[in-house]
Amino acid sequence: MAAITLRGLTKDYPGGVRALDALDLSIADGEFFALLGPSGCGKTTLLRTVAGLENASKGTIQIGPDDVSRLPPGRRDVGMVFQDYALFPHMTVADNIAYPLRIKKVDRAARLKAAAGVAAALGLDGLLARRPAELSGGQQQRVALARAMAARPRVFLLDEPLSNLDARLRLEARTFLKKLQRELGVTTVFVTHDQAEALAMADRMAVMQDGRIRQIGTPAEVFRRPASVFVASFIGSTPMNLVPGEVRGDVLVAAGTVLPVPEEARGVLADGQEVVYGVRPEYLDFSETPLDGAFSGRVAVVENLGSASLVTLEVEGVLLHVVVGEGEEPRPGRSGWILPRPGRALVYRDGELVNGGDVTVTV
Repeated sequence: MAAITLRGLTKDYPGGVRALDALDLSIADGEFFALLGPSGCGKTTLLRTVAGLENASKGTIQIGPDDVSRLPPGRRDVGMVFQDYALFPHMTVADNIAYPLRIKKVDRAARLKAAAGVAAALGLDGLLARRPAELSGGQQQRVALARAMAARPRVFLLDEPLSNLDARLRLEARTFLKKLQRELGVTTVFVTHDQAEALAMADRMAVMQDGRIRQIGTPAEVFRRPASVFVASFIGSTPMNLVPGEVRGDVLVAAGTVLPVPEEARGVLADGQEVVYGVRPEYLDFSETPLDGAFSGRVAVVENLGSASLVTLEVEGVLLHVVVGEGEEPRPGRSGWILPRPGRALVYRDGELVNGGDVTVTV
């Protein structure tokens, strides 16, 4: 297999539009790496540029020991799965899977034998004579994966391959993809706008914004210690509470509440400095009786999440969210107090994390 190394990768379009802005990125051999970000951030352009479907304006792309920056797609030894699967409707499943080998001039008997072997590994051996229109969405996704696998590429590039599946099938496919990648050990780059997919599947991930990488890390690192206000607001099924505040001596005041400055930020912030106090709803404790050092407000909304509930409190004109356990939901209109757990609060200055010495950031 092969590692992927990008240096100074830039992609400009006519009219001065810069889709990728001098990116540096290293993806380890055998790693499952996710590119995550909102629509228009450049993640699909990055994937297509690695594949050779887009030409880089500047910079280099290295796959294993080889510089492939100027090679055509067919010589980069990558397998790509597209968002719409891009199966040939007039071909059978067997011929779709064998198509990359056909391009490589492998004889028909050998390529169909190889297709049958890959299909069996993905549970498609009973579907080889069917055409794509006769398959379910999950089966089409597996055919697209089998086609990418058939040529045994050094790298898999997956462009939102689960976005067309319903919620239950997407969960099943997510588990299947992760298990398959571990068994094959192939370096895989996975593009998604769904942060739940990235957190669940990736070994490491990069969060992108406006053609740049804002943070690189494991899912746990990115979730627990977002490097910027942008990453903090983007990551998490329930976004992080981000409360404007001000440093006053050795304390911080936010939403009318006096809070201790997190330990790692002490001695770094100046008196009177404006900051943003951040804490995830999962890292807050809720009480209907007063707590010292807690935000206090009135319960505005209670949303059922299944095994838990998301409670929204209005605190000094700011809406704050806290996750409470099943059966612990307060009634709307009641008073409530929410207390950050020790070591879970973060402070941002000028949009960047203050107490984040162990966070990897590239801008």
